[in-house]
Amino acid sequence: MITVRYEVENYIATITLNRPESMNCFNYEMLKSLDAVVEDIRSNPEVRVVLITGSGEKSFSVGADLKERKTLSETEVRRNVYKIGEVFASIEALPQPTIAVINGYAFGGGMELALACDFRIAVEDTSMGLTETSLAIIPGAGGTQRLPRLIGEAKALELILTARRLTATEAYSYGMVTKVVPRAELMGEAMKLANEMLKNGPIALQQAKFAIKEGMNADLNTGLKIERKAYEVTIPTKDRVEALAAFSEKRKPNFKGK
Repeated sequence: MITVRYEVENYIATITLNRPESMNCFNYEMLKSLDAVVEDIRSNPEVRVVLITGSGEKSFSVGADLKERKTLSETEVRRNVYKIGEVFASIEALPQPTIAVINGYAFGGGMELALACDFRIAVEDTSMGLTETSLAIIPGAGGTQRLPRLIGEAKALELILTARRLTATEAYSYGMVTKVVPRAELMGEAMKLANEMLKNGPIALQQAKFAIKEGMNADLNTGLKIERKAYEVTIPTKDRVEALAAFSEKRKPNFKGK
């Protein structure tokens, strides 16, 4: 069975976690497949925006495959924990904008995957959370680091230490998700956001993301230097010249990502 489906159309890559019978939880095979897909996307000029979702209507992902976990040695558990953290870090580091399309339950590693994305759009009739402490472990794929950076230390401590499950609306009120929509509108809303970004220069999108992400981990003066360097990358591009020509000619630009 293909555990991760991957397709590219009109510059949008869609990654679908494909273990619906197991609520799209992560076994080692899925992690390896997801890793390979992410590596392809990183240098693929045909991909300008990335959507990540789950197969079926029940679950985005409920995290680690606990049935598999019961069969693993401590060494293999460490291997899986390292691998899931490594893959999610690779997703966070993608130069293209990423959107988690949360179509169902997002618990544990599933929520951590969503947190590794730039945007999170959730269906209204679901729930989510970092629930690992209820299993006597902690979020081990970036949750203890990304959640407080997103919503603040006190709120993150509250949610992680209580293992609280939130409705999508509650998650929105905490700042964990970007938008909550009815199920019928979920993919359409994600595509709408993706297409808004696709109107813009692809190199500029990547450099703006880079400047924000890197600058957030630096002091202001360093961040401004990062911004300046990122801007300089766009100056010699054909897309910048095309944008000026399109403005003069009162037409839409045709960006090539060059």
